[in-house]
Amino acid sequence: MHLGLSPGFRRGLVIGAVVALTTPLFAGVAAARPLERERIHDTFSEELEDFCDVAGLNVSWGYDDYVNVLFNARGSDGLAYFTGTIHGKTWWTNLATGKTMIQVYNYVDKDQKVSDNGDGTLTILITNAGSSKVLDANGRLLFNDPGQTRFELLIDNGGTPTDPSDDEFLEFLGVVKGSTGRNDLEGHDFCEDFLAITS
Repeated sequence: MHLGLSPGFRRGLVIGAVVALTTPLFAGVAAARPLERERIHDTFSEELEDFCDVAGLNVSWGYDDYVNVLFNARGSDGLAYFTGTIHGKTWWTNLATGKTMIQVYNYVDKDQKVSDNGDGTLTILITNAGSSKVLDANGRLLFNDPGQTRFELLIDNGGTPTDPSDDEFLEFLGVVKGSTGRNDLEGHDFCEDFLAITS
């Protein structure tokens, strides 16, 4: 299921076309020409049968995302630093009742520190900040998950530590700092929430 992308809608996903700062934010970036800059509008929808393993539960779902990607070289070693934003929404409609659950999300992923491990890999400390809100079809706020998290990833640099185009995700190294905000969805079961909201 497509939920607001966090820890790691980055590098591996980004290079495959998921996630650059909007124009007003470019002012804070080094003046050097970006290694990569891309803006993407991605939308999708389909119908699913027996959703959440419930016989006869048919659902229409889709998403509409605006994604921006920016890679810049930083430091004396010229390693690529990534910043990405995603603004979008996902919706699920119970076709039997016509009721809809909507998730609206806004995230920024930003490399805080990129370390060349000298063995063909990079360790990257990332800050993920933003919010995810769950609404009913009338726009009533049901759950809110704003905040910031820091985590580390291990990346294969493809033999080119300064070129992100051939990077590959290897391992999620863990959370360095847990969520600083509300966590309304913590401990929730998506299918239980969906059925409660749309039945």
